[in-house]
Amino acid sequence: QVQLVESGGGLVQAGGSLRLSCAASGIIFSIKVMGWYRQAPGKQRELVACIISGGSTNYADSVKGRFTISRENFKNTVYLQMNSLKPEDTAVYYCNVVLTTGGWGTYWGQGTQVTVSS
Repeated sequence: QVQLVESGGGLVQAGGSLRLSCAASGIIFSIKVMGWYRQAPGKQRELVACIISGGSTNYADSVKGRFTISRENFKNTVYLQMNSLKPEDTAVYYCNVVLTTGGWGTYWGQGTQVTVSS
């Protein structure tokens, strides 16, 4: 059984920073992709950033230059450093991992609230 445990959300003023982390645990043979999505009230869930096993990254245009995704492979952990936060970054942030435990599957974290006040 795979578990994703997120931490690091909270309330911050505009211009501030937060760091999210997500640790995957369980019987994991390999991880292909680790990423972060977010969902604001009344909006669809959207990709924020992801990092492939080889190290390639992809960012939403709205966060480029402000957010940085990284991972520690030996810890099965992904991080999202969020700087210069804006009120429009307010959302529930979800960790997403594509991995194999014998068969490939996509797993989601429970979500962590990020609120940016103006």
